[in-house]
Amino acid sequence: MSLILRLFVSCLAWIVPAAAGAQQSGRPAYVGSNACTGCHEDAAAAWAGSHHALAWTLPGPDTVKGDFDDTTFEHDGFSAAFRIEDGRYFVTVTETDGGVADYPVHSLAGIAPLQQLLIETEPGRLQSFDVVWDVAGAAWYDLYPDQDLPPEDGLHWSGPYKTWNARCAECHATGYERNYDPRGRGYASTQAEIGVGCEACHGPGSLHLDWARGEPRAPAPAAYGFTAALGQGDTAGDIEQCATCHSRREPLTDGNPLPGTPFADAHTLELLRPGRYHADGQIQDEVYVYGSFLQSRMYARGVSCMNCHEPHSATLKAEGNAVCTQCHSPAGNPDFATLRLAEYDDPSHHHHAPGSEGAQCKSCHMIERVYMGIDGRRDHSFRIPRPDLGDETGAPDACTDCHGDLGRQEAADAIARWYPDPARRGAHYGQAFARARQDPQAAAPALRRIALDAGQPGIVRATALYYLQPLADPDLAAAMAPLLSDPDPLVRGGAAGLQIAAPPRDRAARLVGVLADPARSVRILAAKQMLNVAPDTLTPSQRAVVGEAMADWRRSLSNKLDFPETHLIMGGIALTARNLRGAQGAFREVVRLDPQRIEAWTMLVRLAQVDGGPDRARGVLNEALAHLPGDPRLLRLRAQLGP
Repeated sequence: MSLILRLFVSCLAWIVPAAAGAQQSGRPAYVGSNACTGCHEDAAAAWAGSHHALAWTLPGPDTVKGDFDDTTFEHDGFSAAFRIEDGRYFVTVTETDGGVADYPVHSLAGIAPLQQLLIETEPGRLQSFDVVWDVAGAAWYDLYPDQDLPPEDGLHWSGPYKTWNARCAECHATGYERNYDPRGRGYASTQAEIGVGCEACHGPGSLHLDWARGEPRAPAPAAYGFTAALGQGDTAGDIEQCATCHSRREPLTDGNPLPGTPFADAHTLELLRPGRYHADGQIQDEVYVYGSFLQSRMYARGVSCMNCHEPHSATLKAEGNAVCTQCHSPAGNPDFATLRLAEYDDPSHHHHAPGSEGAQCKSCHMIERVYMGIDGRRDHSFRIPRPDLGDETGAPDACTDCHGDLGRQEAADAIARWYPDPARRGAHYGQAFARARQDPQAAAPALRRIALDAGQPGIVRATALYYLQPLADPDLAAAMAPLLSDPDPLVRGGAAGLQIAAPPRDRAARLVGVLADPARSVRILAAKQMLNVAPDTLTPSQRAVVGEAMADWRRSLSNKLDFPETHLIMGGIALTARNLRGAQGAFREVVRLDPQRIEAWTMLVRLAQVDGGPDRARGVLNEALAHLPGDPRLLRLRAQLGP
């Protein structure tokens, strides 16, 4: 076992993250949104009724939208009865296995188009209830009506994937810290304020108050005492502050990063992977906004969220097409010199009846997808419809999305008639990604070109590197090594992943700079490639920088010990180190958190056989079958083990 791996595995029992605290490391203190209203009356008034302010609220007559007047919701043997008693809100739950429990409603998530109940199932642990209120339709409904989720399933409303503390709260609170105790397996979560308050975006306000009062220790006015200098000309930084929540990402810290923290230092962004995005980068699963916006020409030209959205009310700056024509018009916008000056809100451009749904800019350039049953969200890649690519990529397009009776070729022919210039209908990265999903080797030349093309969006280039990973060899690692110094952290991280195929000495030499990258996410991706590097290939200074990056990875894992997937990773690391006891402990924690994780059960069966022979393996297999009866993989294992 390498020294690096041995040092990493020796820390698999660390596992109790230190409490952070808002005042840690001399941080300014949170003061609450009420401290802002006296001076910032207009902003505070706009914020007070916004979806941000109401992202998480306590139950009461002014906040509860659902019908608690002794109403009942029933579905496939499950029922929930809602009532008010002594001014408090309750839900009585009857599970499909016959179990009945009565819960007070702890708090509420959201205000429209749906509102979700949060239930405290044990002290400190909040769970997101799956029966939610449709505000416009005035009815209770099940978020997952097609799923059979018994109470022991990890995806059941009481399971680890629906734990509010772990999966949701950080984007619905201000100054949130998860504070999970892996030994007691409980939460002592804290927040400065429920709901997304002023300080969730600007940062803790105590030093701002000092500055406003002119106190001697007041800071320089660049950010007026805040940790995030919003609206001061750093467009990418402004966008990243929104992306902290409006993205599909893996958090690397415990709760909210301090506002102003670079996105890549606090999160690892989900790339354009299968199941999350269509092959051409259009949204598919619930990926929110940032990943699609990064693909857009608007992002490349310096457009920010605040060009279209009012930051305090969280509403659009104008109605309908007016939000687009503030720039896309004959007058243009002097802030964006590359704009083509033309009439866009006109049939000569959109070829639909004025005022119709088809004449709306968003209908063609921002396809809407519905999540959580009724919540429509729009793709922010602002793409030109490409029905001509649909058969090749398998992705949808705006034309046939609306005109279901229209074939892709018919739609493509219409666009060709309307816009004879083919410049906007050239090759697209979605073609290469679609091929890569079927045959990475066949797509390899195109993927390499995309990865090396600085004119492509960083998320696209990083995705190309992701698709190249199964093909990694020393030559590919060497060819992509220059990208380790790319300006985009997504690209640097993707290039680091390919270095696993490089000879250890070359790998260490190439990654030494990336292991000290400014972005934590990149350092962690580089650290993963060093697990099996022998110590005699490293200089003392290299060992030191590897150790620091490994520590970043360990701390990141320690912040997610309530995630079953974290223990799967730890089990894999322990197996790599041939630490069977550590692997057994990690996989056992996986199935304790989620008994449906078949991959953990199969590893436990195989480890039991190695450690104790067939009898012990059969005992673990019977445990697994009790949770997953009839699973074909477990039945195959039973056949292999014999009676």
